[in-house]
Amino acid sequence: MTPSNLQARPAEPSDAPAIALIYNQGIEDRIATFETEPRTPEQVEAWWAHNLPIVAVTDGAGGPVVGYAAVFPYADRCCYRGIGEFSVYVRRDWRGRGVGRVAMEQLIVAAESAGLWKLLSRVFPENRASLSLMARLGFKEVGVHEKHGKLDGVWRDCVLVERLLPADL
Repeated sequence: MTPSNLQARPAEPSDAPAIALIYNQGIEDRIATFETEPRTPEQVEAWWAHNLPIVAVTDGAGGPVVGYAAVFPYADRCCYRGIGEFSVYVRRDWRGRGVGRVAMEQLIVAAESAGLWKLLSRVFPENRASLSLMARLGFKEVGVHEKHGKLDGVWRDCVLVERLLPADL
């Protein structure tokens, strides 16, 4: 059950330190990204240059950021401009409490408002919580990239998930 005090809002560059902390927990946990080097708040601030939706979820109005979802360009070719590659991360002590769902529901709305027609991501097959959330939100598993990259010297597969955004089709 989602706690009633969770609130989603457009993230701001001033949220970069909290978002970096959450992303760095995901890097440490080795369940959601191939990245291995922690990110600085300054590196996260650069995300706003893409002018794509970034959503912060807080514990109440004005409360701390406990999760986020962000859209990044899928590719630089103009024919793919309406496709966004997304990621969603939840602060370790808030996982399993509905934060990811709140973030993604708001991200989908924001992506449609931004004129995107598709969201997609790659998820490690072992990340059952993320795959389950994506299925509940209408994302389809459309394939698997086998041995897509190495993490700590081990080949990892990625499940491809995508959702069409009907308002923009």
